[in-house]
Amino acid sequence: MADTQNGTALKVPFFRASIGKEEEEAALRVLRSGWLTTGKEALAFEKEFAAKVESPYALAVNSNTSGMVLAMEACGVGPGKAVITTPYTFVSTAACARLLGADVYFADIEKDSYSIDPAKIEEILESPRGKNVVAIVPVHIAGNVCNMEAIMQLARKYSVKVIEDAAHSFPSKTHLGYAGAIGDAGVFSFYVTKTITTGEGGMVVTRDESLARHMTTMRMHGMDRTTWDRYTSPKASWEYDIIAPGYKYNLPDILAAIGREQLAKADEFDRKRKEHVKKYIAELGKLDFVKLPPDGEGNSWHLFLMRLDLTKLTCDRNTFAKELQAAGVGISVHFIPIFHFSYWNRLYEGFDAAHFPNAEQHYNETISIPLFPDMAEGDITFVIETIKHIGEKYNA
Repeated sequence: MADTQNGTALKVPFFRASIGKEEEEAALRVLRSGWLTTGKEALAFEKEFAAKVESPYALAVNSNTSGMVLAMEACGVGPGKAVITTPYTFVSTAACARLLGADVYFADIEKDSYSIDPAKIEEILESPRGKNVVAIVPVHIAGNVCNMEAIMQLARKYSVKVIEDAAHSFPSKTHLGYAGAIGDAGVFSFYVTKTITTGEGGMVVTRDESLARHMTTMRMHGMDRTTWDRYTSPKASWEYDIIAPGYKYNLPDILAAIGREQLAKADEFDRKRKEHVKKYIAELGKLDFVKLPPDGEGNSWHLFLMRLDLTKLTCDRNTFAKELQAAGVGISVHFIPIFHFSYWNRLYEGFDAAHFPNAEQHYNETISIPLFPDMAEGDITFVIETIKHIGEKYNA
């Protein structure tokens, strides 16, 4: 991300991608090969990613959003159907269902975490609306994995699919397996700020051969042959069938090649983020106005969501955030709950903060502070000292 924010020069940016000579050489390799679209690099990336998350099938796509549309459509999401997800997520999670003509039912997050509350999911499944639900879509916010054991039990009990939004949670390994590879399908993001990046891109994984086959077809115009197969197999390239009205969601080789190099570094990136987190927790945990982020099994610490105890401060979250920016610390807010957006207010009567008290409280109290592998010791110290200084300024 840029080293300025809202016109302010930053001493510590919110995020900076870790890109080295390996990624540069990979991009040049593809440029020089003469094959720039989806081909052998994407196929290799899929194979390597599938092996990493221990899933038999992986499909490279041009964004998490594209992957989510593919997964939802393959799982039967469409007109007259509905999904259950959290209001505490980036809007694309829910928007994908709407793009397919389905409804979205929202379940509040847990009181002490950013994860969807399984008890609230079951309330919806038990209600008259539950008969329309075909999928639960948990979102692993900041890399902290949802209660997948409870969610999978609900899915089996009510015969619905589970599509994990794993945009934040690579590589998050739990006793159930890797986040994203636990449910019927899982979708990862390789956007520039994610734990590994291709600039733009994503990956869908599944253990279900029929889902994989369907998504592979729908990913590329509903065509029964991939572009690589058409131009490298003995069968004529122009001989193919269109078996459904599909999309164009493929990941080009130049991005896949970058992704392969990032994947090889994923464990090292993970180790570095967790070292930075230890320092944050050790120092910020001493401050009475800071609520530390939840930390569960397999947490990949994509983000550090610092919550403020506003009873200990004379300012609100926005003021604190602006003070951080003004001091040169890059920040963000994850997320604006979906019920704050006008489209969703118009779509669903009564869809407001009053029905999601936990999501609203977390939103009003949370600031995402810098966390990326290449942070220097001085960067972390600067962020911590700046937070302390602002806290002292607004001490209640």
